[in-house]
Amino acid sequence: MKQNRTLLIQLALFIVTIITTTLTGAEWIFGNSFFFSSKPMGWEEFLTGFQYSIPFLGVLTVHEFGHYFVAKKHKTDVTLPYYIPLWLGGLSSTFGTMGAFIRIKERINSRVKYFDIGIAGPLAGFVAALVVLWYGFSHLPSLDYVFELFPVLKQYGMEYGHFLETSPDYFSVKLGDSLLFSFFENYVAVGDLPHPYLYTNYPIIFAGYLSLFFTALNLFPIGQLDGGHILYGLIGDKAFNIVSPILFTGFVFYAGLGTFNAHEFQTVDSEAFLDLLWKFVLYIVFNYLCFSRISEKLVTNWLITLSVIAIQLIITYFYPTVEGYSGFLAFGLMIGRFLGIYHPRTYDNQPLTPGRKILGWIALLIFILCFTPKPFTIIQNV
Repeated sequence: MKQNRTLLIQLALFIVTIITTTLTGAEWIFGNSFFFSSKPMGWEEFLTGFQYSIPFLGVLTVHEFGHYFVAKKHKTDVTLPYYIPLWLGGLSSTFGTMGAFIRIKERINSRVKYFDIGIAGPLAGFVAALVVLWYGFSHLPSLDYVFELFPVLKQYGMEYGHFLETSPDYFSVKLGDSLLFSFFENYVAVGDLPHPYLYTNYPIIFAGYLSLFFTALNLFPIGQLDGGHILYGLIGDKAFNIVSPILFTGFVFYAGLGTFNAHEFQTVDSEAFLDLLWKFVLYIVFNYLCFSRISEKLVTNWLITLSVIAIQLIITYFYPTVEGYSGFLAFGLMIGRFLGIYHPRTYDNQPLTPGRKILGWIALLIFILCFTPKPFTIIQNV
């Protein structure tokens, strides 16, 4: 009875996630909202959204079932995937989902099992993402596709990009350039490449890009992420619990770099200074939450927090324009406060076979190929 109820919940979440990703896909394609717009969309636009939701959820599903089938191969008690829908009604841009996860219902005590289950999802999802991107870039529509979406651009012809870059009040999201995405742009694309501001309107390419983005997030070699399981299997417990907190500290440092600029405190008036100071205190507290479990000593956690912020301010004093990517801060909080920076110990520490080691280093190479320091940049002309 309980198992049937769980299956119904998983099925319901999957159906809802199909709906939310399809709604989201349509909003990205048409640059419009279903409800909060002077020109609301209907069923035709909704059905077009499947061009985004099917490839995106397809890659996500392949990823999760990569974990699932390998876990079953190791006779590990594991659930089917739970999908997490997310759609804010068009009030704010989302991807339609926060991903999916399988729940392992028993403690894993084998370093090899952790490695095998951890690496299976990203490798399977990566291959699926390559297929999606190959199809998207090798089947590019003509420029008429852009002009049908945005008739105002037709009068500019091949020069429509200049209008996007200079038009007042234009809003868009520019995708980052990972090594792999750039490879597809330069060597696989057949037809007219869209302007960089319009990739989100190309659903298959956008779905492929997000697949690479989430693959990179999963492959971060930190804590209990898939990349953490892989690195733990490669270098073992002692080395991992030294490397992981160092990588995590560097990640949070980069994410917050430039959030506060040292010169800001020198140039604002007294009223604005108080507002800036209040925000800065909140930023310190946020960073502390990220580092609050990096050690068992409260003083050490505060020392790391304040050191990271102090170095950020020193760098921005000498290089005022330098900045990281604040969008990663929420991910840093999730790792540091909830997922964990360290890896559970295993009692069976049998070393990996040479084949597994090769796959492990390939997976970390995939992380480098998929990662982009600034995955999304908001473009807003004023």
